[in-house]
Amino acid sequence: MLRPYQSLAITQLYNWFNANSIGNPCLVLPTGSGKSHIIAALCKDAILNYPNTRILMLCHVKELIEQNAEKMRLHWLDAPLGIYSASIGSKELNQITFGGIQSLRKKATQIGHIDLVIIDEAHLVSHKDEGGYRNLLNELKAINPYLRVIGLTASPYRLGHGLITDKPAIFDDLIEPTSIEELVAKGYLATLRSKLTKAQLEVDGVHKRGGEFIESELQKKVNTKDKNKEIVNEVIRLAGDRKSWLFFCAGIDHAQEIAKTLNDCGIHAHSVTGNTPKAEREKLFKEFKAGKITALTGANIFTTGFDAPNIDLIALLRPTMSPGLYVQMAGRGMRLKDHTDHCLVLDFAGAVATHGPITNITPPTKSGSGNGESPVKVCDHCAELCHVSAKECPACGELFPEPKEKKFKLRNDDIMGLSGTQMEITAWEWKEHISRASGKRMLRVDYYGALSDPPISEYLTITYEGWAGNKAIRLLGDIAEKSGAIIVNDFFAIIDAMNNSKPPKIIEYKKNGKYNQVVKRSW
Repeated sequence: MLRPYQSLAITQLYNWFNANSIGNPCLVLPTGSGKSHIIAALCKDAILNYPNTRILMLCHVKELIEQNAEKMRLHWLDAPLGIYSASIGSKELNQITFGGIQSLRKKATQIGHIDLVIIDEAHLVSHKDEGGYRNLLNELKAINPYLRVIGLTASPYRLGHGLITDKPAIFDDLIEPTSIEELVAKGYLATLRSKLTKAQLEVDGVHKRGGEFIESELQKKVNTKDKNKEIVNEVIRLAGDRKSWLFFCAGIDHAQEIAKTLNDCGIHAHSVTGNTPKAEREKLFKEFKAGKITALTGANIFTTGFDAPNIDLIALLRPTMSPGLYVQMAGRGMRLKDHTDHCLVLDFAGAVATHGPITNITPPTKSGSGNGESPVKVCDHCAELCHVSAKECPACGELFPEPKEKKFKLRNDDIMGLSGTQMEITAWEWKEHISRASGKRMLRVDYYGALSDPPISEYLTITYEGWAGNKAIRLLGDIAEKSGAIIVNDFFAIIDAMNNSKPPKIIEYKKNGKYNQVVKRSW
């Protein structure tokens, strides 16, 4: 029943626990990849192999609890499952308990001994040792010092804090069994397409708090009658025959005004917000999924626990500095559909220009009193991490281009970041590259095509710490697996193994500044 990458996720979790006697991993899986199936299979496997195991699955919204419980019963009809959520109307504890953090955060004594806690949408757990999740985990760990935690998320970072593995966060490592690119290529996810929009929302003068725009100021700036009408008219013009539209707005007032403007233009639309009564919200969701409502507008309401596969148009009307929110919004359109192979994203908020393609998000850096990471930029030529103020790369000497005012430019496929120029590969060469600035080793691979093709170079920063190193190691593992190489923990042995392995038949690359970036390899 599990897809190959879902089975791989569980295998990688077991391998991680076998190699680490302490600590907590987090699975990173794209929106729409079926995290609830992985949770269900993991719970069933744990109980059947270790019958005394007690599991607590936590999340923050009732919709996720219901979805996860449904998949649990699908995998194991007679599972010893209890649901503890005031919003669902159930307060049952069992060997496997699926619950809401708001209902359980002060119930550690009542819950008792727990061996494994699974947290869906794990990026919501506070980095600091505070808040509902952290307090409950501390109390459960006092009951059972051997408690382990597994997180699941599509966006393993928090605005103002960085990666969810940056201490004092509770997670110690990220496990990524698959990627958006792989799931799209294998037909598990629908692709996104984007078009340049004439109307753009301006945020000049809007202040930020905690790194994000202040909602009251943002709404006042973007929620104007003229701008709303301009945007709605453009959506209608670009929508074509699309029939299931989702609007992410800057706040409640904005969502209501956009819905009103849509209805004034003959589009059947409703707004859904945190103030919408539960029964009415569920009715609107049901009618939207059934195609009786063309458009839903909302604020802070559709990013988690909302599953409507046939969404074929997303309008981003909420400027945000949060890459996680951007990924969550765009991800709503990636589930497979009955009537089309893609979802159109209309980005009036400049999210793509701010954060880049959803396949290549840069996690936010830490903020604070100077104790976080220094701001960096990456050399396009050699992948050296340089201070943001550097005018030339200290490793290879390449000059950084002069900073230019950001202009919103978007092709039909830029939100995915998957397209590029193809080159048939005749050979590749792996070698060592030393950073002149830090002295650290990097791997360099040169791809060779026909005699008339210039070689395309790629750098893997496998000896670097943190996000850059982890990303490079995961990429190396993926390339090695597909090329048939056996990787051991020795730098020069890696080079030998890769040089003796099978290069890809085709690579796809695109211009990134003055240089090329490999975006796809096909064997």
